[in-house]
Amino acid sequence: MGQKRLTGSGEDPRVAELRMAVSRLRRELAALRIDFPDRPIAEDELAALDAMAVSGVPEIPRMRRSLLLIAGAIGSVSAVAAALREVRNAVDLFGEPPRG
Repeated sequence: MGQKRLTGSGEDPRVAELRMAVSRLRRELAALRIDFPDRPIAEDELAALDAMAVSGVPEIPRMRRSLLLIAGAIGSVSAVAAALREVRNAVDLFGEPPRG
């Protein structure tokens, strides 16, 4: 997509943004004192997004699926809405998957 690499690190800036957003949402979920039934789903999908980001080659359809599962699992927990929005924005940086 013509994205430039970060100076010195060689990491795609989209990957860096995704990693930061996932990290923030994971921290905010960990800090929540409330429990909700689908919390393990959100945590598992955040781990999957993080693993994709660490690999440096995220699969766009899989990222979008994870994002939908996270959003559904978190539901209306407004305390993490801003962090969830950051994850969505980071996933959107990768654009649409190619049409087959």
